[in-house]
Amino acid sequence: PYGLYVCHGFISANLARQTGFNTDDLSIFWEALKNMFDNDRSAARGLMSAQKLIIFRHDSELGNAPANKLFDLVKVEKDPEIVARSFADYKIVIDKNSLPTGVTIEEIL
Repeated sequence: PYGLYVCHGFISANLARQTGFNTDDLSIFWEALKNMFDNDRSAARGLMSAQKLIIFRHDSELGNAPANKLFDLVKVEKDPEIVARSFADYKIVIDKNSLPTGVTIEEIL
């Protein structure tokens, strides 16, 4: 009846610089992720929608921490006794106290 998908993505500062990708493009990208299912309804996807967008920003162009370490800071929890019927049945926990130096976090949605 309800499924929660977790997706990971990356933006390379080096490649962005080489291609001319800028902060305006980044803003458009965040908007596209937030609304990616709203303009693309299909029977296969039903009422899918983005529920949370968590962004890790690095001070260094080469990154301040490995992506897998940052992704491990985000936990999706659900009471095993409850059958999920909505996003409200899940709890997203972010260990902000363990953020590496030079990394900030932003939550959208």
